[in-house]
Amino acid sequence: MSFIPLKPIPLKDRMSMIFVGMGQIDVRDGAFVVVDEVNGERMHIPVGSVACLLLEPGTRVSHAAVKLASVVGTLLIWVGDAGVRLYSAGQPGGARSDKLLYQAQLALDESLRLKVVRKMFELRFGEEPPSRRSVEQLRGIEGARVRKTYQVLAKQYGLKWQGRRYDPKQWDASDVANQCLSAATACLYGITEAAILAAGYAPAIGFLHTGKPLSFVYDIADIVKFETVVPAAFRIAAKNPPMPEREVRIACRDAFKQTRLLQRIIPMIEEVLAAGEIEPPPPPADAVPPAIPEPASIGDSGHRSQ
Repeated sequence: MSFIPLKPIPLKDRMSMIFVGMGQIDVRDGAFVVVDEVNGERMHIPVGSVACLLLEPGTRVSHAAVKLASVVGTLLIWVGDAGVRLYSAGQPGGARSDKLLYQAQLALDESLRLKVVRKMFELRFGEEPPSRRSVEQLRGIEGARVRKTYQVLAKQYGLKWQGRRYDPKQWDASDVANQCLSAATACLYGITEAAILAAGYAPAIGFLHTGKPLSFVYDIADIVKFETVVPAAFRIAAKNPPMPEREVRIACRDAFKQTRLLQRIIPMIEEVLAAGEIEPPPPPADAVPPAIPEPASIGDSGHRSQ
């Protein structure tokens, strides 16, 4: 069966995320569906209208479904229970060498890196950071403010807060507040990675965070964490529901919509990197151009063509 020639739509026009568990993901009659193999029921998913799909244990996905998700630029992320363990991720974006070289140049030059980190600080806290501070000093200032913000929000929602404690190998050992935070940040990391790839950049090349596959994801997510997922997680934790992870996901989805995060996140990424005050490097004069030019697309610049 041939595929309909679809094109990615911009991230800003999509919904944030959908979690899928216990089912076979496939393409049936041209539609992206989750099939309940027990009773044969199908649930249609508007895959081209979602930033990312988080696939939980018990989910199987066909080759046709992975291909369709790639064509429409939707990120697939294989996660553990509650979405708090990342096992693998597809990569429908990140297909811009000029932007990858630009990002790498900013990260490798210490003076440029400091400019980027200072812009992250400014966007996160709404004020310019102190002058003549190194990245390490700014990280220390940021850490103190973050710990204080957690305390203030916990008090606001009537929670007993003993600090951010999370062990991915012992999920049940965490208190409800930390479990809710872990589930909430997993949601935020998913759509942030989708945005970074859609913009054409690399999730691994970070500025404050380094040495992780998602270092830049953590950098960008931290800017908006306290206006989106942390209040949502604490609000749910204060209710102490029997299934906090599910309620946290719904609360995060609503928070992303209310704060217009998908409309803001790619411009925010560009603003952060533009703080380095350099232009993306031009291709070498002797570089061979594409033999077949890429067709125009209505999607974001980082989405791959078919």
